[in-house]
Amino acid sequence: MTSAAPFKEDFLHYVWQQQYFDKTHLLTTQNETVVVLKPGYYNTDAGPDFTNARLKIGPEEWNGSVEIHVQASDWVKHSHQTDAKYNPVILHVVWENDQSAYRADGTQIPTIALRGRVPLHLINTYQQFFTNRDVIPCRPFAPEVPGLIKTSMQERVRMERLEEKAQRVLTVLHQTGNNWEETGYVWLLRNFGFKINQVGMQRLAAVLPYGVLRRHQHQLSALEALILGQAGLLEITNPDAYVAQQQKEFAYLRHKYALPTGLQRADWNFLRLRPANFPPVRLAQFAALLHQHPHLFSDLLAIHSVAGWQTYFEVKPSTYWQNHVVPGQKTSRAPKGIGKSSINLLLINAVAPLLVAYSRYKNDASYADKAIALLEQLPPEDNRVTRLYADLNFAHQSAADSQALLELNQQYCVPRQCLQCRIGNYIFKPKQPAL
Repeated sequence: MTSAAPFKEDFLHYVWQQQYFDKTHLLTTQNETVVVLKPGYYNTDAGPDFTNARLKIGPEEWNGSVEIHVQASDWVKHSHQTDAKYNPVILHVVWENDQSAYRADGTQIPTIALRGRVPLHLINTYQQFFTNRDVIPCRPFAPEVPGLIKTSMQERVRMERLEEKAQRVLTVLHQTGNNWEETGYVWLLRNFGFKINQVGMQRLAAVLPYGVLRRHQHQLSALEALILGQAGLLEITNPDAYVAQQQKEFAYLRHKYALPTGLQRADWNFLRLRPANFPPVRLAQFAALLHQHPHLFSDLLAIHSVAGWQTYFEVKPSTYWQNHVVPGQKTSRAPKGIGKSSINLLLINAVAPLLVAYSRYKNDASYADKAIALLEQLPPEDNRVTRLYADLNFAHQSAADSQALLELNQQYCVPRQCLQCRIGNYIFKPKQPAL
């Protein structure tokens, strides 16, 4: 009976990809010599784990695929013996050879077992990474990682984060029929929900056409009525004079444009939010943005400086919102406009991805360069996650750095994707070359 391997299959993928195993007198289970001329390309789609490998098995040279399992019997458990996609496999790499593997045509596949050939350092490090509960798995090893390795990984994940957000923008663009002004409206409105009310803002954009709002861009009162009305935030009893007028105006406009059913107050989150972040306040600010910028996206695209982009968002709602944070309730805590930190978050999460998306659409790298320059000139986000990495001497001087740290945390550290991380690769690399 074989003992359980101290790792998962992804570890063997890494070992094969990096060739971190002893290749001295490497033999198949049928005693044929194996020389790895090219390990192949890691395949993340359906089919064998590595494609286009080149191997010398016995006296013959082979080109094909390599399949990897912890136990050789996994070949049958995964039904590869009946799947024609696995017919090109020329080598089965396993930790424990407990069963022979055969292709769909009945021919046996050469197999090598790596048990006893992988450096103990790699196995021990892997176990340390994947058994500790630290938010940052490599924390004990971080001091030995050169700054250049950390910086290169931050640069990589920064672009991965920007590209992923840009792809979301391009999805919106497709939904709007390649209308960049409408795309800018949907994307900006969504980001005015910040983290807590993004879903509500996205739903609001779906039931409030940009074309309707554009007809009233020079009428701030009508913009507020349409936006707050469709958001379900004017539905209150005993309204004050402003709300009563807005209710009346919204009823007229909703009928005129045959607007679909909107949201309700219950669709918005108010709990544990500062008054400046209440949905009615953000929506009133967005109405002011529409009023001030007749061409939301074009105006944004024409700006070439951080100061210009910050000024773009320096808008003030109507007088009513100077002393209200929800309709019908007067307060002295109402914000005078969008705060500087909130503007910076909009630049990070809304403007930069828009620029990268437009760069991909136009095949013009200058817009992506503008996005990166923007992030590099903004102050870093300071939160629990970014501080964890800053304490380990990761760069944390700009929003470009903090965005990278958030992506590193979400996509690599939390899901334990250390084998796909340059920092993890450096730590796993054998201190002496494998024999």
